[in-house]
Amino acid sequence: MNQDLQQYADIIEQLKPMVNEPEFNRVLMQVGANIPKEKRFLIKMEVKRLAKPCMRSIDLRGLVDGKCKLYEHDGRKHYMDDVAIEKFEEQIRVFGSYTFGVYEAVQNTENNFRVLREKAEKRELSGGSAAEKKKASILEQFKAPIVNLLDYRQRNTERMNFAVAVELFNESNQSIRGLSVDISLGGLQVKLDKESLFKKNERVSVYFRGLETEFAMDKKNGIAYKLVKITRKNDLIYLALQRDTANPNTAFDKFLESFIHGNKRRYKVNMANTIEAITSKTCEQYFSPRSPTLPVYIDEIKGQLIPRFAMVNEVNRETVSYWQDEEDECRIGFLLSKPRLQLLLKKPEATREIFIYSFTHLQNEKVYFYSAAYEELEKKDVLKDVFLGFGSKKASWRVFKVTLTDMSPEQAHVPTSIPDSVGTKIKRQNTPPAPRLMAKLQHLKYLAHVTDVTSVIGQQAYNSFTFNKDNLSHLRTFGHARNKPPAPISLSRFKYEEQRLESRYRLRSQIELTIPEDNSVHVGVSEDISVHGLGLRIELNKGYSGELEGQVEVAFPRLQEITKSFDVMHLRYLVVYHNVEKNILLLKAMPGEQGKSARAFFEELIKKNKHSLQEDDGEEEIPGMGQALRVINARNPTSLSFLMSKEGPRYTPEAGIIGRQDERVSLLSTHYAESRQVNLEYLFRDRKLDSPFMQSGIKQVKLENMPLRQELFVSFDPTQKDQRLAIIPRYSHRFENNGQRKAFIDDAMARGQFIAIHVMLTTTGKPDLSMLQTEISYVSVYAIHRAKELEQKLWSIAACSHLIDVTDEVLIRYGFDQEAIKRNRDSSTEKAVVKTSIQALLNA
Repeated sequence: MNQDLQQYADIIEQLKPMVNEPEFNRVLMQVGANIPKEKRFLIKMEVKRLAKPCMRSIDLRGLVDGKCKLYEHDGRKHYMDDVAIEKFEEQIRVFGSYTFGVYEAVQNTENNFRVLREKAEKRELSGGSAAEKKKASILEQFKAPIVNLLDYRQRNTERMNFAVAVELFNESNQSIRGLSVDISLGGLQVKLDKESLFKKNERVSVYFRGLETEFAMDKKNGIAYKLVKITRKNDLIYLALQRDTANPNTAFDKFLESFIHGNKRRYKVNMANTIEAITSKTCEQYFSPRSPTLPVYIDEIKGQLIPRFAMVNEVNRETVSYWQDEEDECRIGFLLSKPRLQLLLKKPEATREIFIYSFTHLQNEKVYFYSAAYEELEKKDVLKDVFLGFGSKKASWRVFKVTLTDMSPEQAHVPTSIPDSVGTKIKRQNTPPAPRLMAKLQHLKYLAHVTDVTSVIGQQAYNSFTFNKDNLSHLRTFGHARNKPPAPISLSRFKYEEQRLESRYRLRSQIELTIPEDNSVHVGVSEDISVHGLGLRIELNKGYSGELEGQVEVAFPRLQEITKSFDVMHLRYLVVYHNVEKNILLLKAMPGEQGKSARAFFEELIKKNKHSLQEDDGEEEIPGMGQALRVINARNPTSLSFLMSKEGPRYTPEAGIIGRQDERVSLLSTHYAESRQVNLEYLFRDRKLDSPFMQSGIKQVKLENMPLRQELFVSFDPTQKDQRLAIIPRYSHRFENNGQRKAFIDDAMARGQFIAIHVMLTTTGKPDLSMLQTEISYVSVYAIHRAKELEQKLWSIAACSHLIDVTDEVLIRYGFDQEAIKRNRDSSTEKAVVKTSIQALLNA
């Protein structure tokens, strides 16, 4: 209901049953006698609207605090809980049929999570009690545990859950009694209910009082252990002990081995680390195949940095495609030149990032690449203005964020969490990579991550950089010579891509665009086509003179020379977007018969050229190379990502993956969260709007089968206790113009810190169970119900979001100088937030 009519809700309720009666107007005059005439008219229109027939199905699964079930009415299926069904039937009696009033009343029941959240927020604003605030908290659904990809404990021996009375003596011969929690051949965990007498690394003698009836224990000498860790949980003390190898006890070892082997089914093997491994591997399964970042692996040989390998998935392949020339040779080495890698290397590891701008020029069907790092443009204003001003007017304009992080070849080894002693198959899986493979990886020292962070709004902002056309000759400084191609980079691809996300496909060719109304012809080049050829992006030599949503005819003279099966000189399109200068156009194929030729030709073209980005059927040149590179990349994420599970129609965070860089975003996301958690509520702050980005965005990704990108601007003041005041987020497309965006940035920097995030949404594919089956099977042996829970959780993951820090690039585009950018990065508010490093977050 409109906010203006909220005060008349009681009157509207009275009028509902009368809406279809002849005396409706008379009743309205009676009950609204004291209401202004214009307000009475609005009330009448509102009641009439509520009485209109509704065709929508109701699905409250995941939206209410109740169990939903199938409910059919007039042949339409709904999913509602008991509270909603009661409200539904009540409103049907009021209106006499299924109307919008019925639909909206059911959406606003007392147990609806949205209603509960809004009431909780009102109570907080009006100063409700602490107990009410806690009870009505709406933030929990946006919190998620932090998961370190492929980082879990591997045990040398099986550990069995086993509670038995023990007595521990320290080096001063003081003793304390406790209870064992679990036991293995090499270790022991003990629970104490009072303050410990022990200190870390101390030698401890343990007497197993509860085993004395089953094993002839040495009454004078206990079993020697070393105390390796002390933790506190719920007022209890837990000691982690490791067998002291300097004081062996062969008899006890033999007894313990036999005892564990004979009783592990009875007492249950402790599988905490295996469950941790399954969770970690599950997250990796959903993260790696859809990450937008292209990892490039770099050798260091005699002080020289040489890009050697790149790992391509179904999302970052757009970056690879962009850097392919007309002969499909990948030239991404132009982007990662030696001077730029050295520039990155000189920076502190936590801030090794640069933004690189690029565009291409097509001449005689040959592709010419131009790129410039901002540090290179800074040397002269004339360089910056001409490159950014001219380049941003090209359809091929891109902005890449490049980061550099340390890595080691040893990270390629990812054993299972299960000890070798369980079986020969496990032992074989735990074997390190072959020497031949490690020899190929031995010089790898750095990992460069290349991420396309281009935005349409950002490109429009760069259009405002003015330049003198006489200075266009300066662009030659940033052109990459075709006769000096970069060293080739070997591309490895994910073998697992069962549910493909479609991509835009590069198509650089001369075009002619005709406007039927006046038969005027514009010459230009195409940049790329979208899935099934439905969309086409082109760049014209002069501004488009037609209208938005106007029909145009596109001709591809060069393509017509190579095909006789299709007429590609009269393809019909609609203009769905153009930039301010009208030289960059997005076209959509005409529906029905008019667009049939365009759709058919490009579908065939894409089908025949997909091989360039598909996995070869043949074996890898070096077995295991793809898996090794994948594992190294998963262990070195640079930005924050999180997985979302689906419950009914709602998506909520399930697990967070902290990056080793992009510290601002990580600190922002952990500021209002408990240890080892992220709180991502600020990304869902627009959830009350008609089209919240996260929820509706995922639906759009599923519908179009393509990734979705958006920028989020954040004003952050961590000194505020109220999260809603400390973090003020706004998606960039919600602003009306660049003036409003700059005003928001100015205000954010004045009150604390400005942070800009490139948010990317993808759905998830099917997991490769072969990587998880060993550990799931192991859990099934001892706890089949736990294994089923893990599998259910595995299949509940439905979407992934990647958050890339683009703060500095956004400040550049809106005219802030380096001093202001540095001041924003090193602001005092940020220092107040930094209680621990990102490395500490990862290792906690």
